[in-house]
Amino acid sequence: MRRLRKSSDSERGTVSVMTALLLVALLGFTALVVDVGMLYAEKAQLQNGADAAALALAQECARNLASTSCATVSPVAATYANTNANDGLSNIQSVQLNKSAGTVTVTTGAQQTGGEANMVSLFFARIMGFDSAEVGARAGAQWGSPKAGPIIFPAAFSVCQVEGRVDGGLQRLGLHGGSYANPGCNYGPSGAPVPGGFGWLAQIEGQCGGYIDLLVQEGGSSTGNNEPPNCTTVFNKWSTELNAGRRPTVLLPVFNQVSGTGAGAVYKISSFAAFEVAGWKFSGGTSLPSVFRNTSTHVGSQACTGDCRGIIGSFVRYVSLDEGHILGPVNPYGATVVRMTH
Repeated sequence: MRRLRKSSDSERGTVSVMTALLLVALLGFTALVVDVGMLYAEKAQLQNGADAAALALAQECARNLASTSCATVSPVAATYANTNANDGLSNIQSVQLNKSAGTVTVTTGAQQTGGEANMVSLFFARIMGFDSAEVGARAGAQWGSPKAGPIIFPAAFSVCQVEGRVDGGLQRLGLHGGSYANPGCNYGPSGAPVPGGFGWLAQIEGQCGGYIDLLVQEGGSSTGNNEPPNCTTVFNKWSTELNAGRRPTVLLPVFNQVSGTGAGAVYKISSFAAFEVAGWKFSGGTSLPSVFRNTSTHVGSQACTGDCRGIIGSFVRYVSLDEGHILGPVNPYGATVVRMTH
């Protein structure tokens, strides 16, 4: 009897076909893992670049709308987009800038040396007929002046103390009337804004500051010359900054109308102004001395001594990345906020 045997040649042929098919699948998965991973990495770099470019352009415009850097052809966008690319290359596809609305949108695309704009060369995917892929990202930012939001220090100051003074010039903001009050400002009796009213605003319970909405009138909360309650943390932070050679910047509410008397005084808040703190003097300090950096050694002719109570410093141009404020049109008092929109 003859035993039948399978042909080894037919088995080898079957294995060859299966191996070829598996190689194609393996290469496909390799293309998926390597090339798609590379595209995700490129996308992340482009998104970082778009975010940075949009924020940088918004900050330039917030500081000065007339600046040559506040423009759709500004080199600022390209600089920040390229800096965030691992190879230092990216393409700015477009910059949409609306100065009236205070918005900017930056669209970035991939860029390779000698390659087509917005396209990334692929490796393993070429075997499957895909030589390149388009990669891009978009980011938006806005700028404007705060029209509602938290305040760090619960005091308001007359608009006449700010107008024409957003230049860094040192001045003293009085909070209890008296002969030291800023000359030429529209104060009432004895240098106070209104009889018995000294610009103190309502605080949020347990906090130093409060919340301001420019559409709402804010009532006064105190008639004394003591430092406001719950402000030790704020004063300590300011002290640390000043002792380190830096000036803390705070957004101060500015009023353009006032009525009533004493604790019943009502201040119509018109804007937030940026103020660099150089020193202060109050009464009633407890854990923190209420007298700090107020002598002529630190602030020259604006020293706050004797019966003086108030803050010393300068109104300045200031751009913040604060997220806690609702924004409106830019006001002339130096305080603007920049933030991402998408």
